[in-house]
Amino acid sequence: MSNRTIQLDDRTYEYLLAHSLREAPALAALRAETASHPKVNMQIAPEQGQFMQMLVRLTGARRAIEVGVFTGYSSLAVMLAMPKDGRLLALDVSEEFTAIARRHWQAAGVADRIELVIAPAKDTLDARIAAGESGRYDFAFIDADKGGYLAYYERLMKLVRPGGLIAVDNTLWSGDVANPENRESDTVALREFNDILHKDPRIELAMLPVGDGLTLARIS
Repeated sequence: MSNRTIQLDDRTYEYLLAHSLREAPALAALRAETASHPKVNMQIAPEQGQFMQMLVRLTGARRAIEVGVFTGYSSLAVMLAMPKDGRLLALDVSEEFTAIARRHWQAAGVADRIELVIAPAKDTLDARIAAGESGRYDFAFIDADKGGYLAYYERLMKLVRPGGLIAVDNTLWSGDVANPENRESDTVALREFNDILHKDPRIELAMLPVGDGLTLARIS
């Protein structure tokens, strides 16, 4: 028994993967290619992807939004968990990174159900709100520039339906959010974001030590 979350050494982490991970071949192929990418640390961990797939299935999500795509691992994980009529709006600013994502989405047979928009995410989210899409989404995932998190969150609070779920990556930021001496801009932004969500009466909240910290906000 334990009254706090276990700390994972390499051996325990490998055991976790060996006894839990059920990674689809399409996801494994994408993760293998991204492993040699210079920004590989931007990709979520495979166990986080699997956990998000369970959340998508539990919420019965059919329409989802992703803010920050990179090479598309989390996008693909979400799409593989949704039913055949599921649709994903994927937002990013990099043609280079998302070119890898497009190729793997195509290979997995889900590219026709993902709408990728290369533009500042705030502009796209504002446009969807203006187009009357508020409350039409079931699930959202934020994993983009940390200074933009709060702006994305507030827009997603309009676009995601009551009872829907917003998941947010990197909210523990390698533990730096707990170090008041760290005043780097991303750390400060995440620290302020975490403080705001903790006090937000519009959501049910859970911050989990999954990956680099995964916050779940269920809209009340």
